Order: sequence, then C-alpha cells, then structure tokens
Amino acid sequence: MFAYIVRRILSTIPVMVVVALFVFALLHLSPGDPAAIIAGDTATPSDIARIHQALGLDRPLYIQFGTWLWRLLNGDLGISIFTDLPVTTLIAQRVEPTLALTISTLLFSVAVAIPMGVVAAWKAGSWIDRAVMVFAVLGFSVPVFVLAYLLIYVFAVRTDWLPVQGFVDPSRGAWPFLSHLVMPTLALGMVYTALIARMTRASMLDVLAQDYIRTAQAKGLANGQVLLGHALKNAAVPIVTIIGIGIASLIAGVVVTETVFAIPGLGRLTVDAILRRDYPLIQGIILIFSGAYVLINLFVDLSYTLLDPRIRY
Repeated sequence: MFAYIVRRILSTIPVMVVVALFVFALLHLSPGDPAAIIAGDTATPSDIARIHQALGLDRPLYIQFGTWLWRLLNGDLGISIFTDLPVTTLIAQRVEPTLALTISTLLFSVAVAIPMGVVAAWKAGSWIDRAVMVFAVLGFSVPVFVLAYLLIYVFAVRTDWLPVQGFVDPSRGAWPFLSHLVMPTLALGMVYTALIARMTRASMLDVLAQDYIRTAQAKGLANGQVLLGHALKNAAVPIVTIIGIGIASLIAGVVVTETVFAIPGLGRLTVDAILRRDYPLIQGIILIFSGAYVLINLFVDLSYTLLDPRIRY
C-alpha cells in the first residue's frame, strides 16, 4: 500500500509540470500581441515596449519560462498589471468566500445525493426511482445562472427570506454567514447533486444484483444493514470517483455563481481579470484552480486504499 501511495503522489509531478507549461503558454498563445492588447487602442509604442519589459516578453522564451518557473517555486505568481499588487495577495484576499462556497456545496451535494441514489436503486422502477431520475435530468439541463435568478426571485424578491448577494465573514455571526451561502449553494449544487445521485444509483444497482447481497438478505439482515453495510460500501469507489471528477464542474460553476450573487471570491476575480486582460492574474488563478483539482483527485485516488482492500498494488 505504501508503494501505491508513493507512486500516486509522484504521478502528480508530471501533471503539475504540464499544467505549469499550459499556464505559461497562455500568455503566448493568445492572439495578437498581449502587450498591445493590455495597453489598449490608444497606446503608444513606448507604452507597449514598457509592458513588454514589465512582462519579460522581450527576453528569449526559455529564459522567460525559467524565470517564471523559479518565481513560481518560490511562491511568486507575479504582479497584477491592473492593480500593481502581487497576485498571491489578490488571491489570498478572495480565497475565503470561494472556499466557503465550495465546501458548503460539496457537503450539501454529497449529503443529499448519496441517500437519493441509494433509495432510488433500492426502489428501482418505483415512483421514487423515477422522481430521482427526473431530478437528475433537470439538474443537468438547467443552467446554473437560470436557477440562481429563479432562487433570487423566490427567496429574495418575493419573500425577502434571504439576502440577494454578497458575502459575510463568519466572525460577524453564524446566521448572517450561512444566509448568504444558502442560495449560491443551492444553485451551484444542483448539477453536482444530480451527477452524484445518478452515479450512486447506477453503482448501487450493479452491487444489489450481486450474489452476496442476496445471501445477506437470505440471512435475514435488515434492509439498512444490507444497503449501508454491504451494498454502499462496495459501491463506494465509483461514487468517490465521480465526486472527484465533478470537482471540475464545481470549480467552473463557481465563476458563474459568484458573478450572479456578487460574491467577492476567486470566481469573481477571474471574471474581472479576464475583462481587464490582466494576464499575470489570470495565470495565477488558473494555476491555483488546476493545482487544487489535481490535489483533490490525488486524495480521491488515495482513498481507494481505504474503501477497497484489494487496491494494494
């Protein structure tokens, strides 16, 4: 098992190298001269030359990459062109709202989707199963921003139960903090919940058809013991896998959700950076999101050794 864990950890190194290459190439693959785009239509040649020098674009490509990689290894993501502040500082200022929204969405989706999928598989063919499948189809079909505006209309405009937008620090109270996360969590968690529920149902159906499940039922075990102690435990690996894969859609949905609800997180910072063509900031945010996705999937891979004793290679 130790060798398996070491191999999985080492396998993330080439992945992160590829991610770093892509993020670095982002500035050079963009159409036209990035410095001219940043400077704007009214820029003079001296303005463009100054931006070239500030970004290091006047140096050979291999020197640019080596300098950028060395700064990256030392925790330096560069300087924002628009604000003239370190990218790490800007990201640190915005990470708390995004982290709170992501964790709340993850907890909500897993807590709702897994029981839904288990019950749907147990009652396969019934109205419960059909209701879960309808929910899954709607979850994939309705865009995040449509659901977000619908929630705002119902819970903020019509009933005035929840605040429309913004983010409140937890230090200002539990309810103000949670009330600002309810609608964003529901909007962002719709697709994620549908994805996990559908995979849980499919995985459980496969396990429930196995001989050892029928043996457990023949021994007179209660339905709860059969479902949780035997079926769900053996169906856990595909479910955990889809939870890890779904993190990508969760990260993408954060950008839309934070924009709709005016949450000052990394998603909103991404939109602002793109509109301002702040390439160093865009590079830093993409690198952070990509690194988080790689690490989460690493933890998912390592969890297989706990969920399935056969994974020891």
